[in-house]
Amino acid sequence: MRTRPAPDQRRRHRWEHRTELPLAAASLVFLGAYAARVLGHGLPQYVHDLCLALLLGCWLLFGIDYVVRWRLSGEGALFWARHGLSTAILLLPLLRPLRVVPVYEAIRRRQRRPRLNLYARVMSYAGLSTALIGFSGALTVYAVERSAEASTIQTFGDAVWCVCSTLATIGYGDAVPVTFLGRLVLVALMGGGLALLGAVTGSFASWLLQSFAEEDERTDRPPAS
Repeated sequence: MRTRPAPDQRRRHRWEHRTELPLAAASLVFLGAYAARVLGHGLPQYVHDLCLALLLGCWLLFGIDYVVRWRLSGEGALFWARHGLSTAILLLPLLRPLRVVPVYEAIRRRQRRPRLNLYARVMSYAGLSTALIGFSGALTVYAVERSAEASTIQTFGDAVWCVCSTLATIGYGDAVPVTFLGRLVLVALMGGGLALLGAVTGSFASWLLQSFAEEDERTDRPPAS
């Protein structure tokens, strides 16, 4: 006999269902406002102030969502540890654009389209996460390195190249951060980015092996009489 979820669990599921798309939109706004503040050198001061207000407003929305889900979970002080990704997204601006990732699955569910298989979902989620983290990391590296003394990262293109070489574990050494925050961001990208890229390549390899195995089975199967 199937047990019914507790009232708080039902309320939490309803809250998460209603807020997933608005929070994903807030993540895009956060990323756009952050990019405008970092890259918009010639923009008027009031535009920078507006972007700062948007950043703070989005962070406030993330904080409210976190507190509500904490209260509805009934897990008490263990919530922050059991939901480590949500805690990290709240505390680390670099990870906040990751709230965009579940929106694709949410849209497909609401439109009642067939879900992708496991390999395709892992590759799409990991690829999107890598792109979002890489772009956010490049913005942060550029923001802290462009005015640093003896820094080789003077343009946003230099920051993108540095982040891409870090994610790919190549490390040419032509664009190297000199600030503590810039190096900290790249260290985080080395770990997280390598894991995400590994998920993409591993899932792709598994999908190829499965496809080849199925093709071999069809080839070896005797024709129907």
